[in-house]
Amino acid sequence: MIIDRAKDVGKLNNGSVFAPKYLENKIKFFPEVQEAVAVGNGRDFATMMINIDLVSVGNWAERNNVISASYQELAGHPDVYKMVERRVDELNQSLKDEPRMAGSQIKRFLILIKELDADDGELTRTQKVRRTLIEDRYAPLYTALYDGSDMCHLETEVTFEDGRKGMIKGDVRIVDMQTYPSAAAPMQEAAE
Repeated sequence: MIIDRAKDVGKLNNGSVFAPKYLENKIKFFPEVQEAVAVGNGRDFATMMINIDLVSVGNWAERNNVISASYQELAGHPDVYKMVERRVDELNQSLKDEPRMAGSQIKRFLILIKELDADDGELTRTQKVRRTLIEDRYAPLYTALYDGSDMCHLETEVTFEDGRKGMIKGDVRIVDMQTYPSAAAPMQEAAE
């Protein structure tokens, strides 16, 4: 079974398969999620950085009288975090039933304060995640996802549509998630 590009597939420290694109594609099936970056290769557990879908979440915000003036404000809203948290929980529940991927359930996530953008070099023109550049640019977030922080301040450069450059800064909340025992574990033990 092929679940990711071979060069991207890795392992968590516990030996579980870590296939970031597989995790990212599963979470992007939800209409509230535009893009995601799964992190975990060579680490103790899997985490995820998420971009909300501005149209879908913006429509939800209008219907629910949630006022925001920008992507950054909407992405940081507590109700948006709750919505995304439910989706990450659904992802984790689906992974527990997949023997090879159960160990890659998302333990912590955050919502980025800006959309990943090809103009900023974070995505290719065909919308593929540039993992190395993102890891460098968002290094403080990578650290915070694994050091137990519940908040991280981020400052990063953005490129506007007219080519000008600017800075965006803000605090990013990090959420701890429940993970589930693998549904396949009892069968594995019985086979041994």
